[in-house]
Amino acid sequence: MEAPRVIAGVARIVRDVGIAEELAQDALVAALEQWPDSGVPDNPGAWLTATAKHRAIDLVRRRERYARKLAEVGRDLQAAPPHLDEIPELVEDPDAIDDDLLRLVFTACHPVLSTEARVALTLRLLGGLTTAEIARAVLAPEATVAQRVVRAKRTLAARNVPFEVPYGPDREVRLGSVLDVIYLIFNEGYAATAGDDHVRPALCEDALRLARQLAALMPEEPEVHGLVALLELQASRTAARTGPGGEPVLLKDQSRERWNRLLIRRGFAALGRAEEVGRGVRGPYVLQAAIAACHAHARSYDETDWGRIAVLYGLLAERAPSPVVELNRAVAVSMAEGPGPALALVDALASEPALRSYHLLPSVRGDLLARLGRFAEARGEFERAAGLTRNARERELLLGRAGRCGE
Repeated sequence: MEAPRVIAGVARIVRDVGIAEELAQDALVAALEQWPDSGVPDNPGAWLTATAKHRAIDLVRRRERYARKLAEVGRDLQAAPPHLDEIPELVEDPDAIDDDLLRLVFTACHPVLSTEARVALTLRLLGGLTTAEIARAVLAPEATVAQRVVRAKRTLAARNVPFEVPYGPDREVRLGSVLDVIYLIFNEGYAATAGDDHVRPALCEDALRLARQLAALMPEEPEVHGLVALLELQASRTAARTGPGGEPVLLKDQSRERWNRLLIRRGFAALGRAEEVGRGVRGPYVLQAAIAACHAHARSYDETDWGRIAVLYGLLAERAPSPVVELNRAVAVSMAEGPGPALALVDALASEPALRSYHLLPSVRGDLLARLGRFAEARGEFERAAGLTRNARERELLLGRAGRCGE
């Protein structure tokens, strides 16, 4: 939970995200060694950050001593580390933490990296996701993701990428990747790809806070406000998405009284700002926020305007083509026109390589088959989906639905 803040604070000192991550891990080892005897401090995150920063300063001092020795013998250190006078104080304004996190996001999304590397690195550093979780989130093999993360760290260090929030054209270049990364972090919290918990609220909160900070930093960017609106509206359902035992609750079964009205109002306000500054032009995040707003406006599942949602997904497919978008459009079509037309859309996606191990494809197909009364086929699809997911709660839900088809 504290790793992104610790890494961000240390990276400003050492100016190397790879070394910053190692120092954050060293701080955790120190905690594991000391806390059993001394007890857990009142503010564990501050303790970890201070420990990591002290080690970072020690590292910089060693580098400076080494540089001076080289200078004494007439050598020149080409890439000099920051001088100690430039290092931030250990006692800082708490608001600077958010600044550090934003710096870390923009640094990890530098254009010297490929888009895939930017996403993987930021999910690793800020989201604290494992290689397996990132691979699942971006639909890529684990080995590929591991290589992306390692190469990204090396590239940033080799190119001396500054640890800063860029301005002007440089910021525009990196904005798309930053938005994608924040959204992926939120999605991992909203529906965890693995583990025993269906929801990871801390990741959702981190992503939402970063999105709000980004909106304050870039008030004239409609897509930034669109992302904020989307996350606010999605987060409003969090309490209703799990039952008393932590089990997932499907949208149609959720108690809308448990939806957070404050977050919904914030989402509507952010969507309004996006429409205003965008002057009628809707990007992918504004369109997704409009879809979420349709759900938030509906007083019940049956009153949802599925026809409008299907149209919005069609527009989204034009702006940002993706097999996942098409799968979501098929769900909306099934509610607006019936399961038959939607099943044809889903079957057309069966050969998509990106969806080959995506558990929601057989899950959606199983739902459509069940609604058509083809229960034996539906049961097989739900069982296949259960075999693909790595989240224990989702597996239980899918196997339960398979069992009911058998009955």
